[in-house]
Amino acid sequence: MSALKEKVGDTSIVEGKVAPGFDGVARAFIDNFRVNGEVGASVCVTLGGETKVDLWGGLANPKTSAPWTRDTVSVVFSCTKGATAICAHVLSSRGQLDIDAPVKERWPEFAARGKERVTTRMMLDHSAAVPALRDPVDKESSYDWHHWTSRLAAEAPFWEPGTRNGYHGFTFGWTVGEMVRRVSGKSLGTFFQDEIARPLGVDFWIGLPEAIEPRVAPIIPFVYAAKDARTPFMIALAKEPQSIPALFYFNNGRWRSGGANTREGRAAEIGAANGVTNARGLAGMYAPLANGGGALVDKATLARMSEVSMATHDDATLRIPTRFALGFMKSMDNRKRSLAPQIWGEACDSVIMGPTAFGHVGAGGSLGFADPANGLSFGYSMNRMGPGLLMNERGQSLVDATYRALGFASKDAGIWAR
Repeated sequence: MSALKEKVGDTSIVEGKVAPGFDGVARAFIDNFRVNGEVGASVCVTLGGETKVDLWGGLANPKTSAPWTRDTVSVVFSCTKGATAICAHVLSSRGQLDIDAPVKERWPEFAARGKERVTTRMMLDHSAAVPALRDPVDKESSYDWHHWTSRLAAEAPFWEPGTRNGYHGFTFGWTVGEMVRRVSGKSLGTFFQDEIARPLGVDFWIGLPEAIEPRVAPIIPFVYAAKDARTPFMIALAKEPQSIPALFYFNNGRWRSGGANTREGRAAEIGAANGVTNARGLAGMYAPLANGGGALVDKATLARMSEVSMATHDDATLRIPTRFALGFMKSMDNRKRSLAPQIWGEACDSVIMGPTAFGHVGAGGSLGFADPANGLSFGYSMNRMGPGLLMNERGQSLVDATYRALGFASKDAGIWAR
């Protein structure tokens, strides 16, 4: 690998290492700063378990001009769901969690008001039918594990469980996370750290230790204008306060009002939303899954992890077509099936990867995934959020450059193909 260091602004540089053949990824990363308004970010690519790209740069905090360094981390929002899902699959691979057994066998309280037949599989693929809470969340209980799990156990399903899917954007962390807790006897964050992050040597936390706080880059939100309320999801937020999209987006206590930039919000264990890491942590977490499962899961579990489990033309929450594996996103091409590309750019509301790839997007456009057919793992993190529900131009350009480096020719079919 060759060292790279290049100035991309008056006070910003990009640096790190790039292997031969992956120069296109480096160029796309640099262009994000020069052309696409990137503030601070990192990207990492591994192939066959070997790092091929490890770059970082820009500003971690524009207010103080603090640079984004090799060890800067940030909240990666729903990329956390991938970490939570891996915890469940590790337990399944060990024979401790049957994902097709009724949840009530481990969590009896959850079998209420029509949820008796819910399985962990349904929780993982967003068909468990509790994508939100109907009654307001007490702000004092915003990050309280017992509050959320007891409320979800008592919640009536929004549809017959298992019959359709709707993104469980915030509740996923409490449902799947509670199954991890009940089976393992450890909190979700502790299990993830003990069994996945620490053994793999990756900087990734669900429930951030205070000692790591000085390394965190604050999140810069994307501010939507009133005129942007044109997609079904945005219309629901603006005009339908009791809709599933609005309840998911607004009814989560203090998190929605900037929780990612608070010590309290990062210290909590929110398995759907508040993981803290960087591109190296994302790519490092997925690297074993890109290469046979490693010490995490057996081959049968790995094969099951990458298969589509639920798909729809109208996700009950996101109101776009979605495709989910068990806890992970699959390639989703909504370039012609969503209004978002017309408003914010082609990549919005899509994430286009290889056909065997599985991983998870985070709000604003961060991404981590494994592609087992190619031995590839990928991570991208940033502090300036972009528009849309899935990726935007910055992250997708890095994915595209990565697949081109591997000899893939086109994503016209909605997946990267040779």
